[in-house]
Amino acid sequence: MSKKRGDLPGLRTGEQPVVEQVSAGPVVTDTFAGRIHVEWDGGAAVTPLGQLPFFIEYLKQGGLFDGFVADCPLYYASPNAPSKRDVLGTVMLSVLAGHWRYAHMTALRCDPVNPALLGMKEVVSEDAVRRGLDKIEEGAGMAWLQGHFDYTTRPLLSEPWILDIDTTVKPLYGHQEGAVVSYNPTKRGRPSHSYHCYMMGNLRLVLAVEVAPGNQHTSKHSSPRLWDYLDGLSAELRPWLIRGDVGFGNEPVMREAERRRQPYLFKLRLTRGVKRAIERAMGERDWQDAGARWQGKDARLRLEGWSRHRRIVILRRRTERSLALTERDVDGQLRLGFAEIDDGREVWEYAVLVTSLDSEILSLGQLYRDRADCENSFDELKNQWGWGGFTTRDLKRCRLMAGAVALVFNWWNLFVRLADPDHHREAITSRPLLLQAIGRQTSHAGRTTVTITSSHGEHHRARTALTRIAGFFARLRKTAEQLTALERWYRILSQALKKFLRGRKLVAPRQLPAGAASYG
Repeated sequence: MSKKRGDLPGLRTGEQPVVEQVSAGPVVTDTFAGRIHVEWDGGAAVTPLGQLPFFIEYLKQGGLFDGFVADCPLYYASPNAPSKRDVLGTVMLSVLAGHWRYAHMTALRCDPVNPALLGMKEVVSEDAVRRGLDKIEEGAGMAWLQGHFDYTTRPLLSEPWILDIDTTVKPLYGHQEGAVVSYNPTKRGRPSHSYHCYMMGNLRLVLAVEVAPGNQHTSKHSSPRLWDYLDGLSAELRPWLIRGDVGFGNEPVMREAERRRQPYLFKLRLTRGVKRAIERAMGERDWQDAGARWQGKDARLRLEGWSRHRRIVILRRRTERSLALTERDVDGQLRLGFAEIDDGREVWEYAVLVTSLDSEILSLGQLYRDRADCENSFDELKNQWGWGGFTTRDLKRCRLMAGAVALVFNWWNLFVRLADPDHHREAITSRPLLLQAIGRQTSHAGRTTVTITSSHGEHHRARTALTRIAGFFARLRKTAEQLTALERWYRILSQALKKFLRGRKLVAPRQLPAGAASYG
C-alpha cells in the first residue's frame, strides 16, 4: 500500500502518532556541580539586546529612524499588509544584530521588548521583508537611501576631508541577476557582484554605494557615480583630496579631476613606462625618507595616452634577504619555497604614486598608507555586517539592502563614537560590549524598567559609557526642546566627533538641505 503524502515514517496508514506529554515543571539535570533544576518561562519580557534602548534614543533624538520611515517609497494597497515601520524596523534590527541572511530575521520574533521601543507593532517575517523591498521602485529607493546618507554625513563635509574610492567583490552562489564571472581574487571562476563604494577617509563613513554586475568592476564603472556625487556638492563641501588604488590611476579619471580642480592621489600600475621611470631613478642618490621604512623620490612622467606630464612619487623599500615564494601545483595545492639573496645584492619593493599635490614626499607616503583603512572597512562591512549576504535573485533588492546595511553601519559607528570618541571600534568588539546583554522589562505603577545583565568581561566600562551617553541626551532634551531634529543631529555629531572636529561645534544651516524636510 502506498503512503499518502504527509504520513510519518514508521506509521501505518491511518495510524495516529503518539503525542508525548511534556511536564510543565522543572527538569532535573545532573552536572559536575551536582543536580540542578531547569525551568522555562515563556512569558517573560526579556531581550538579548538589552542595551539597545540607548541606541534607540540616539535614533530618536537625531531624527534618523523617523525620517528613514517617513521618506521610504514603500506603499501598500491591502489593509492586511504590514506597516512600513514594522518592515523597516525589522530590517534595521536584523542588520544591527549582525545577520546576513533574510532567514535570520526569524530570531528577532522572540524579542518582545525592543520592537515596541522603536514604535513597531511586531517583527514581520522574512517573506514580508522581501516582498516589501520588491514593492519599492528602484530609482525612488536609491534616491531615498542616498538622501539619508547625505543627512547623516553631509554636516561633516564642511571640515577638510578625504574621499576614498574603491571596489570590492561579493561572491555569489546561486542564479542572481548580474552574477557574472569576472575579477575575483579570492574565488576565481566564481560569479560575483561588484560593490563600488565612496567613503569618508579615516572616519569609516559610507557616503554612497552602488552594486553592479561582476564584470563592471573597473574605474570606468565607478567614475560616473563619483563625478555625480562630487558635482552635487558645493565648492566648500568638496573633499580636500580624492584617493584610490591602481584602478583609478589612469588618464580619464585624472583628466576629470583636473577639469574640476580636484586634488587627487592614486597609485600607478607597474607598466613598461612606469618601470622605465623606476630604472632611471635607481641610479640617482637623492632619495628621501617616506616613512615606515620606505624611501621616496620625485619625478615627472607622461605615459603613452596621457594628455600631459604629471608628478609621480617613486617609493621603494628594501625587503629581507630570505624570501618566501608560493605557487600552486597541477592539483591546485599551495606550495611554499624559499629563496636566498647573496653576493651582496639587494631586493627592493616598489610603488609609484601619481598626484596633483605639491606636498612633501613624507606626507604623501603617509597619506596613501592611510588608504588601507578603506580596506579594513570593506572587511568589516562584508564579514561583520551584511554585505556578504542578503542576496536575492534580482539586482534591485541587492542594491537596496546594500544601501540599508551601509546606512545602519554609519549610524552604529557614530553611536560608538559617543561612547569612545578617540577610537573606531569594529562591530565584532563594539556590539558585544555596547549592545548585547540580557534585558528584562517590568512594569509597575505606570513605570517601565529594563534591567540589564551583561556577561561581558568589561561590562563596567560599558555601563559607564552608556550612562554618560544617557546623560548627554538628558541634557539635550532639557536644553534643546525648541530645536529641530536636524539641529539636534548637528549637536550629536559635534559630541561624537569632537576629536575629528578638534573641539569645534557644527552649526546647522538656517535653510534645510534638500530631502531633510521630513526630519524636522
